[in-house]
Amino acid sequence: MADPNAFAYLMLGLWPLVAYGLFTRLDPARALIWTLLAGYLVLPPVASFNLPVVPDLDKYSIPSLAALALAVVLLKDRIPVLPDNWMGRGFLVMFVVSPFATVLTNPDPVPIVAGDLPGLRIYDSVAAVTNQAIALLPFFLARRYLATPAAMRALMLALIAAGLAYSLPMLLESRLSPQINVWVYGFFQHDFFQTIRFGGYRPVVFLPHGLWVAFFALMCVIAALVVLREGPAPARPRQLVVALYLLAVLVICKSAGALVYALALAPLLLLAGRRAQVMLAAGLAVVVMIYPMLREAGLIPVDDLVSYAQGISADRAHSLQFRFDNEDALLARAQERPWFGWGGYGRNLILDPVTGQAWTIADGAWIIALGIYGWMGYIVQYGLLSLPLILLAREALVQHGARLSPYACGLALILAVNMVDMLPNATLIPLTWLMAGALWGYAEALARARRGAKAALWRGGLHAGPPSRTVI
Repeated sequence: MADPNAFAYLMLGLWPLVAYGLFTRLDPARALIWTLLAGYLVLPPVASFNLPVVPDLDKYSIPSLAALALAVVLLKDRIPVLPDNWMGRGFLVMFVVSPFATVLTNPDPVPIVAGDLPGLRIYDSVAAVTNQAIALLPFFLARRYLATPAAMRALMLALIAAGLAYSLPMLLESRLSPQINVWVYGFFQHDFFQTIRFGGYRPVVFLPHGLWVAFFALMCVIAALVVLREGPAPARPRQLVVALYLLAVLVICKSAGALVYALALAPLLLLAGRRAQVMLAAGLAVVVMIYPMLREAGLIPVDDLVSYAQGISADRAHSLQFRFDNEDALLARAQERPWFGWGGYGRNLILDPVTGQAWTIADGAWIIALGIYGWMGYIVQYGLLSLPLILLAREALVQHGARLSPYACGLALILAVNMVDMLPNATLIPLTWLMAGALWGYAEALARARRGAKAALWRGGLHAGPPSRTVI
C-alpha cells in the first residue's frame, strides 16, 4: 500500500477550520453532526499525524477534538461528563481507566524468534487511556447537544442528505472499481481483492472497507424510512422515492448482512409501534452483550448459519466459516488472560512463534475488545453502548411509549443494528458513540420529566388538604 499524499495530511490539518466554519454558521446540534459525519465520510482513512506522547490524530479523533474545543472555547459551554445513572458512571470510569489494569498484568514480552513482542509499559497505559477518552468525546457532546427530538430529527435528515451525496461516488466505484481514494489521497486503504463481490465491485470511497460503506448506506435507509413514516402526506411521494433510491444504493454495496438488516427492519420502521421498536433495540443490545458467553457455551448455531450462507453463496459460506474459526481460536487466546486481556501490539492474536506473522485475524469489534482489554474492557464498552437502549426501554414500559420521539426510536434501532454488526465487523465508529450519547441524554431527560411530574403530583396531593366529604 502506498503512503498517503500531502493532500491527505492537508485535509486532516484543515478539518478544525472546517469545524470552526460549521460552528459559527449552524446551531450547536447541526454543527456537531456535520463536523463528525462529514469528517467520517471525506477525510482520508489510515493517514494520521503520529506525534510523541499523544495518540495518533486521524479522521476519527480530529473531528471529535475540534468539536470539543469549539464547544468549550467558541460556545463557552460546559460539557457534562458523568451520567445520572450510577451504573453508567461506573462503566464510564472503568472504560477510561481499565487500560491501567491491562498494562499492569502484561509486563512480560511475547516470545518470538524473530523478535519478541514487547511487554506493556506505563507509557502504553497513558496512551490507551487517552485513546479511550477521545473515543468517548462524541458520546459526551451528543449527550449535551443531541438529546432532543429536534436534534435527532436533524441527525436523521443529515444522514439522508449525506447518503444522497455519497451515493454518487459509490455508484461510480461500483461501476469502475474503488479508485477514488487513490485518485484523491494517493493510496488504496485495504485489500483490493475484498472489493470484488458477485461479479462486480463494492464501493469503498474514503472509508476503511466496503463493509463500512454498506453500513453507512444502511443507516441512511433507516433514517429515510423513519422520515417517510413521520413526514407530512404531501411530502411522502418524494420521501418514498428517496428511501427506495437509498435502498438501491445499499444493494449495490453488495453486502448481504446490511441488506438482511434493512429488509428485517423495514416493516418494523413502517408499521410497528414506538414501544415495540425500542424494546427490540434493547433486546438486540442484551443479546450482543452476552454473545461471547453464548459462543463459549456453544449456544450460537454456527453450523446452521454457515449452511444458510451456503444457500446464498459458497464464497459467503467460506467467509463466515473463516470468521467463526478465527473467533474460536481468539476466544481460546483471550481466556488465557480473561480479566484484563493481552493489550496491544498484536499480543491478543495467535502468532507464528518463529516469524511473528499473525495466524488469526480479529474481525469483530467484540473479539478485539475481549482480546485486548479482557472481560472488564468488554463489559464496560458494551455496557456503555447497551445502557442507553435499556434506559429508553424502561421509559417506554413505564410511560407506555406515549412520549417517545419517533426519531429516538429510529436512532435506537440504528444503534442496535450497529451493535449486531459489530459481531462480525469492527464497525465501532464515532457515529456509534454519537448515537449512544444522544439516546442516553434523551432517556435521562425522559426519566427526569417523569420523576418531576411524579414529585409535583405528590406535592399537589400533600398541600390539597383532606378530601371534602359530600353527603349524597
